[in-house]
Amino acid sequence: MRIEELSYELPEELIAQHPVYPRDYAKLMVLNRATQTIEHRIFYEIEHFINPHDVLVLNDSKVIKARFFGFKQGTGGKKEIFLLKKINGKKWLALTNPNSRVHQDDIILLTSNPHIFVKVLKKNENGENVVEFYSENAFSMEKILAKFGEIPLPPYIKGKINADDEYQTVYSHLEGSVASPTAGLHFTKFLLNKLIQKGVNVEYITLHVGLGTFKPIKEEDIDKHKMHEEDFFISESAASKINDAKSQGGKVFACGTTVARTLETASTREGTLKPLNGSTRLFIKPGYPFKIVDAMITNFHFPKTTLLALTAAFVGKEFILNAYNIAVSERYRFYSFGDTMLII
Repeated sequence: MRIEELSYELPEELIAQHPVYPRDYAKLMVLNRATQTIEHRIFYEIEHFINPHDVLVLNDSKVIKARFFGFKQGTGGKKEIFLLKKINGKKWLALTNPNSRVHQDDIILLTSNPHIFVKVLKKNENGENVVEFYSENAFSMEKILAKFGEIPLPPYIKGKINADDEYQTVYSHLEGSVASPTAGLHFTKFLLNKLIQKGVNVEYITLHVGLGTFKPIKEEDIDKHKMHEEDFFISESAASKINDAKSQGGKVFACGTTVARTLETASTREGTLKPLNGSTRLFIKPGYPFKIVDAMITNFHFPKTTLLALTAAFVGKEFILNAYNIAVSERYRFYSFGDTMLII
C-alpha cells in the first residue's frame, strides 16, 4: 500500500485543544462493519453497544512527567530533555532539543536549588541520546520526575492543560508512557461502573506508549516502514478472563490501538491470548487477520500514521476514510482531546 492512500484533509480548527467535560460527553461515531453504516452518538451511549459477558480491555499505563527544561553548563543555552525509556537507575534514553547543539559529556542544569543536572553520556545518530540524572540530597528518580518534570503534551496542543490528570485516563495506574493512550480519556468512573453493573467484564493490560506511536510513516511503500518497539504486560488473570469471554461467545472490545496491538501480539494463531511480559514491534496494516479483537474504540488519528493504518486494517480503507471525511463535515474534534469512534 502507498502511504498516500492513508491521507485526508483536516482543517486546523478541528484539532481539539482541551477535553470535553464531562469526558463521556464527547461525540461518538459508530461504524458498523457488517452493515457499512455510520451512527452519530454521544460517548456515554457506548453502553448500548457492549453486552453482558463482553469484555472491555483497557490500557492502565500512566504518563510520566517526561519533559524537562534546563540550561547548558558553560553557554547558558536553553535545552529541552524528553525522556523516552528508562535504561536503569537514573539513566534514560531521551531526546534533546536542539539536538544539533548537544554533545557527549554536556551538562544540562535543571535546577540550582537543589542542584540537579543531566549529563549526556552518549549521543546517538538517530537523535535518541543516553542521559543520566544527578542530584544533591540523593533525590530518587521518582522524586525528580514528580517535582521537576512536566507532563508531555503533543505539539499540536498549543496551550497548557488545567491539570495533569486531563492527559491521564481515570484508571491509569502503572507509570511508563510518554504519551497518553488517548482512546481511554473518554471514560469516567461512573460510566465504567455502569458497564460493570451491566455485566461487562472490564480487564486491564499495560502497554507503555512511546513517541514512535505517533510518528508519520515516511516510506512511500508502508511495507518498508520499521515499527517502533513498546513494552507491554498481560497478566495470567486478564488473559484467562479474555479467553473465557471469547469461548462463551462474548466480544472483545479493545480500547485504543495500544490495546489492539498488545492483544494481537500475544495471540496464538488459533486466537488464544497468552499471558506475556515483553515488547512488540507489530505493525498492523490492511490485510492483517485479527485474531482477538472483535470491536475497537479509537480516536481520530493523524494521516499517514501507523495508527490510521491499524484502523484501516480493522474496518477497511475506503470505509475509514469516508468516515473521516464525514467527521470533518460534521465538525468532530480530532486527536488526543477530540471525539472518538466505536468500530463494531
